Amino acid sequence: FQCMLTYKKLGIAPIVMSAGELESGNAGEPAKLIRQRYREASDIIKKGKMCSLFVNDLDAGAGRMGDATQYTVNNQMVNATLMNIADNPTNVQLPGVYKNENIPRVPVIATGNDFSTLYAPLIRDGRMEKFYWNPTREDRVGVCMGIFAEDQINRTDIETIVDTFPGQSIDFFGALRARVYDDAVKEWILEVGVENIGKKLVNSADGPVKFEAPVMTVDLMLQYGKGLV
Repeated sequence: FQCMLTYKKLGIAPIVMSAGELESGNAGEPAKLIRQRYREASDIIKKGKMCSLFVNDLDAGAGRMGDATQYTVNNQMVNATLMNIADNPTNVQLPGVYKNENIPRVPVIATGNDFSTLYAPLIRDGRMEKFYWNPTREDRVGVCMGIFAEDQINRTDIETIVDTFPGQSIDFFGALRARVYDDAVKEWILEVGVENIGKKLVNSADGPVKFEAPVMTVDLMLQYGKGLV
């Protein structure tokens, strides 16, 4: 979220990769894809426009989660490729094209929850600059203002909600709002009956189902928040 806001402010349209693209049934395919995406970003920079390679949840695709995941050839090659790019950012060659040429350097930004699961030499200082986002109270209030923007909750009420649950992550407040809408859907199901859901949702003569937005109040938010905690 923070990265995309920064990209937007800088006017950058990044080349985006997800953790799911870092594994494949074909050995070497993810490493090849990283090089291709890096070269694509470099070509954009060469044309005079800022660009970056952005990897979402790197640790989920290339990290080891204890005994829960198997360390594969692709994990090894992804880590090795990223190390090579960090050490030689202006000479990234594509498979089958082996010529030394200097290309524009591309910033590589990765997000993750636990970088300690990655190959240790990759996250070493000098190869990777690490930033831990620990939002202040003002940051948390600002993000929650965005989460509840459509619900017409004023800043004072948002501050009350944030201060009531000081130790919770930002995701908690998104889950809090979602729980209110979940209950609204459950009430609709009880109203129409479980046996009639299909008729209402698929090819209904009445058109798409419409819900009235729940009325969000600070008391209601605190009630749901305490229920989640």
